Amino acid sequence: MSENVRHVFDTNTLVSAVLFEHSNPGQALRRALGRGRVLLSASTLEELAEVLQREKFERYVTAAEREAFLIAFVERALFIEPTEEIRACRDAKDDKFLELAVSGKASYIISGDADLLVMHPFRRISIVTATAFLQATEEESTEE
Repeated sequence: MSENVRHVFDTNTLVSAVLFEHSNPGQALRRALGRGRVLLSASTLEELAEVLQREKFERYVTAAEREAFLIAFVERALFIEPTEEIRACRDAKDDKFLELAVSGKASYIISGDADLLVMHPFRRISIVTATAFLQATEEESTEE
């Protein structure tokens, strides 16, 4: 595992990874954790924790399973305190992912959010879907 390759996942992609383990978001999260670090900040963690508490997800995974995922994710993630305030995304709520990626020197933001995807690349950070991330990193995963 390389500390140099850093990844940021938006909340919806992480939630999809939890709910559907074998989905592209789930595979992308496992690949990112295997090839480097996944970054987290206080604001991205707060949003993830809040969203994972929603009762509507109970039909996919239990509250206990979602909590276990969150605990394990926090233990593996690298916490970054953003050092730069960014106001660039057309949806201001998504600026926190840009701030995290820039401050944490991420190579990728993995997202399904059109407001983020339209910004690809942002300051040399690739902003891609989980599917595109899997495709882009397929070659290097077969080399290992």
